[in-house]
Parts: sequence; structure tokens; C-alpha cells
Amino acid sequence: MKTKTIKKTPKSAAKFTVIKKHICQQIESGAWEQNKKVPSENELAEQFSVSRMTARRALQELTEQGLLVRSQGAGTFVATFKSQSSILEIRNIADEIFERGHQYSAETITLEKATVTNELAILLNVKETDIVYFSEVLHFENQQPIQLEQRYVNASLVPEYIKQNFNNITPHEYLTLEAPLTEATHEIEAILAEQKVAALLNMPNTKPCLQVKRRTWSSAGVVSLAILTSPGDKYRLGSRLVF
Repeated sequence: MKTKTIKKTPKSAAKFTVIKKHICQQIESGAWEQNKKVPSENELAEQFSVSRMTARRALQELTEQGLLVRSQGAGTFVATFKSQSSILEIRNIADEIFERGHQYSAETITLEKATVTNELAILLNVKETDIVYFSEVLHFENQQPIQLEQRYVNASLVPEYIKQNFNNITPHEYLTLEAPLTEATHEIEAILAEQKVAALLNMPNTKPCLQVKRRTWSSAGVVSLAILTSPGDKYRLGSRLVF
């Protein structure tokens, strides 16, 4: 049985977490509306009796999570209320939502064996006689549908996939444990969702969606093809490059 080593949290880290929690509470309560200017690093440092560096870290991390937007010379503002994901880093959607201080939940719509078409056989590098699993999982943020995940999985590489409860663990999290990611490709486009998908996302099919098609590999081969569809007015892709 593995044991975890618990590290003591330094005071500065605790204070920086307190600042982040305070800002998230102000946004969640509606006290700070979108586009509202938030206190400066100096003001937060004075309010919480910390160094300016600690206050800066809190603002920077919330900016990277998409809750805040920083404008050079103008200050820091509450971001428009869209979820944000990085196109350069594949992350667990549950972790993204928790980091924003929001509630995550999921509903498994479908979990079954799939018919392997010629196109699917090529994309997963399998034969049409091979077994492929198909799952549909609806992800929620604060009880609102934020993403429909449709995923085809190579059963020979992840044979226990069909036995999982994806209301408790996301497909991404499970696959990361069973077939660690070594490579991925993305195809991103704006679409109008078909009626079934739009209904699951609780939106009219006349409004645009953001769709990401993602193939992932492990050292053993192509693991899955995921089709991630989100309401265009609630979700955005973003990234931050450090050189």
C-alpha cells in the first residue's frame, strides 16, 4: 500500500491561497461582476498583510485559469464568464472546473461497443473486426452542461474501459492512469450541433458550438478518438506560452 508524504504549507502559500479564495468568492457571489476592475497587487498585499509577490502570484494563477484578465497599464479585471481550456496542454476537465472554484459533475449517457467503420478503423489504427468502445459523457459546471464528450477507445489497449463509472472518474483521468499519454493531435472548429447534441447541452441548434476532435496515443498505439463539443458562448480555448 502506497503512503503519501504530506508537506507543510509555507505561510506565503497559505496567504496566496486565501487571496485566491477571496477573489473567487467575490465573483461567485456576484459582488464582482464581469469586467469589474479588481484590487491591485499593492492593495491586496496591504489588505492581506503579505508581500506584493504573493499577491501577484494569486492574480497570475487566476488569470491563467481564465477567471481574470490582466491589461498592461490598466489593471486586472474579472473575465467574461466563459470557461477556458488550454490547446497546448491536455487537462482533466474536472480539475479545470474545480480550480475555478466551481462544482463539477458528470452524467454517462452511453457506454457500449461501437460499430467499427472504415474511417474509425483508420483513425484508431484497428481492423473493422476489432472491438472498439464508445462513451458519451456530459460534463457539468455548477449544474449547467458545459461539454459533451464522445469518445471511441481501442479496447485492446484499455480492455476495462467499458466497466468504468464515468460519473465518478472522467474518461481522460482513467485513460491517463491506464494508458499514459505520449502524443496527441487536435482539430478545432466552430459548428452547429445536431439536434441531439444541442438538446444535451441545453441550447438551440442554431447557436454555434466549439468542437475539438482529439486523437491520443500511448506507447502501445492509438488509444482514443474524442469529440468534445461545448456551447460557443460558455467555453473558449486559450493558451499561455513562456519563452
